[in-house]
Amino acid sequence: MQKFTLYSILKRMKTEPKEGLRRFIVWRERHIKEKRFILILSFLVGIFTAFAALILKMLIHWIQNFLTENFDTTEANYLYLVYPVVGIFLAGLFVRRIVKDDIGHGVTKILYAISRRQGRIKRHNTWSSVIASSITIGFGGSVGAEAPIVLTGSAIGSNLGSLFKMEHRTLMLLVGCGAAGAVAGIFKAPIAGLVFTLEVLMIDLTMTSLLPLLISAVTAATVSYITTGTDAMFKFHLDQAFELERIPYVILLGIFCGLVSLYFTRAMNAVEGIFGRLGNPYKKLALGGGMLSVLIFLFPPLYGEGYDTIELLLNGTNTSEWDTVMNNSFFYGHGQWLLVYLLLIILFKVFASSATNGGGGCGGIFAPSLYLGCIAGFVFAHFSNDFDATTYLPEKNFALMGMAGVMSGVMHAPLTGVFLIAELTGGYDLFLPLMIVSVSSYLTIIAFEPHSIYSMRLAKKGQLLTHHKDRAVLTLMKMEHVVEKDFQVVHPEMDLGQLVHAISATKRNVFPVTDAQEKLIGIVLLDDIRNIMFRQELYHRFTVGKFMTSPPARLHNTDSMEQVMQVFDDTKAWNLPVVDEEGRYLGFISKSKIFNNYRQVLVHFSDE
Repeated sequence: MQKFTLYSILKRMKTEPKEGLRRFIVWRERHIKEKRFILILSFLVGIFTAFAALILKMLIHWIQNFLTENFDTTEANYLYLVYPVVGIFLAGLFVRRIVKDDIGHGVTKILYAISRRQGRIKRHNTWSSVIASSITIGFGGSVGAEAPIVLTGSAIGSNLGSLFKMEHRTLMLLVGCGAAGAVAGIFKAPIAGLVFTLEVLMIDLTMTSLLPLLISAVTAATVSYITTGTDAMFKFHLDQAFELERIPYVILLGIFCGLVSLYFTRAMNAVEGIFGRLGNPYKKLALGGGMLSVLIFLFPPLYGEGYDTIELLLNGTNTSEWDTVMNNSFFYGHGQWLLVYLLLIILFKVFASSATNGGGGCGGIFAPSLYLGCIAGFVFAHFSNDFDATTYLPEKNFALMGMAGVMSGVMHAPLTGVFLIAELTGGYDLFLPLMIVSVSSYLTIIAFEPHSIYSMRLAKKGQLLTHHKDRAVLTLMKMEHVVEKDFQVVHPEMDLGQLVHAISATKRNVFPVTDAQEKLIGIVLLDDIRNIMFRQELYHRFTVGKFMTSPPARLHNTDSMEQVMQVFDDTKAWNLPVVDEEGRYLGFISKSKIFNNYRQVLVHFSDE
């Protein structure tokens, strides 16, 4: 009779789920085809990401309402100086003490996971960003919840695929499904979720990838409709239809939005660089919290995501309604300063968002770009109406178009800007001007910044996976996989006899020469000594230093594969040495090895 002890029971409880999962995986491989199982997983990803988005929005709104429901709208509220600092402190403490990992720059992390980690995202990302961003934004952090929920959705897809032992190509697809579901779920915008995944995450559009992405996006949007209603996220009523004679103004708005996007991108990178040089988290908290609290105190619309301001500008019909944007501030009751007030918000929004993340908070730039775009479009139309009374530009229409313009510019994603704004507001009647603004904004910023705010960090390191097939394959290749280390190392003081002995021990025709510190100082080519290598009377007469030459170039172990191929093309060499940052010899890379590895990755990458 079997005896059960407490230890055996606990051990069995621990191992049986793993055993059950293993049996299910085996059963699935026998009875459910791979492509059909991917569709099942994409459906589950859509459900889970939608509920994650719902939880995040509920937490943010509950915290904000609890903290600000008793504020007096006719005067400044000094609690604005306290709440943001508390929020950043709590979020930073949570990240440092519990998560113990960097969870900022969510979309950049997804791009890195796709290009360098074969679609694998850490398990804690399925929940950590939800908690940290809800605290940050609920207490007034001037960022958006969308990038954290996109990271959460991608982490759900990645870890669900890992749970069922899916290969890395499927993991990359499920990461895209999670992102599509997150955008679709939080915005009720399934088309925008799909397009965002294709444009920003650069998942290839094939028949294999299209259906899972659609299933996740539609499922997440359906869950959101069921739980929160079918109304668009922002109520928008088209009072005046678009007229063709306004097209020049729409193009000018697009250029203006492109310049605002450029300012936002470069200013954010500059401010984040300042925070990056502060090693101590409490110094970051002091700088970020102080900057954010002062800005929110002076400009209360900077509190949180700013969706109330967007709602106001999209639905306001007269000056008295628009002036309410200055409630809770020193500007209350001074309607003549409305344009100045809004221009100052455009100027300082980037500092508020950068201070939030740099100080220790967690949030994204979806909401800030929508927010800036709405204000930019409104200011453009309002100023034009004041300057030129002959052509009236509807402020609310241009505020809507501005949202698409700035989002397209910041994310380098014009289609995402068009479809997201149309689905967010139901403004399909303005589809043509939305496209014109988005394209104009994108063409404006692309002239100055070739990469989006998400991808520029990885692009500088050569770690960005793009739709360019050749570059994508080179990005997926890793330096350590092509470095060959079976070359015979020689030293400059060795004589010809010792060199010949080294030659006899290898099939290579190139020999790296290193000093006592293992630093590469040159190479010896077999062709250079072939005519004297069998003359034994010369064996003790010449040293390696006599035959040593400099290599055509030196590769570094930190170089990207695209840089490596460029060096090979420039030098026309067949073998090149690899050194570390201090010049120590690590091995050689040959063109034949690169081509073989390239072909393997290309076949694996392209196989459907």
